[in-house]
Amino acid sequence: MPIHVEIVTQEKLILDEPDADMVVLPGSEGVLGVLPHHTPLLTTLDFGELRVKKGGTEEVFAVYGGIVEIRPDKVVVLADTVERAEEIDLELAEAARRRAEELMRQGPPPDELAIIAQELRRAELAVKIRRRIQSRAGTVRIREAGESES
Repeated sequence: MPIHVEIVTQEKLILDEPDADMVVLPGSEGVLGVLPHHTPLLTTLDFGELRVKKGGTEEVFAVYGGIVEIRPDKVVVLADTVERAEEIDLELAEAARRRAEELMRQGPPPDELAIIAQELRRAELAVKIRRRIQSRAGTVRIREAGESES
């Protein structure tokens, strides 16, 4: 029996996969692996890599917080922000990371510190995930956005 996975932001539905085999989520208390028939759970998400596995393919996302509802037959991710890994522009993410690092070195005003620290964390995660999927391209087939499984 597969598990239905939905990834949603305030703006739109990002993924609706009715036949996933497994979901790996960055829970606030650690990484969660979710298989069909999982015990019901409602928890918060941390910044991290979210993976949806189906057959020999895997869809990878960078998720930046949110909540997840897990039921035995369905996983609903309500993400604050999410990006498909293959859509992350590595050059832009690296540039954002460099800018945030420079601002942190300059000693930002206290009211801007948390915002800059979060932007740095977000940029570092985007770079890490994009590089990881590039290096794994030969070992796990990454399904591109909109591509159906053959």
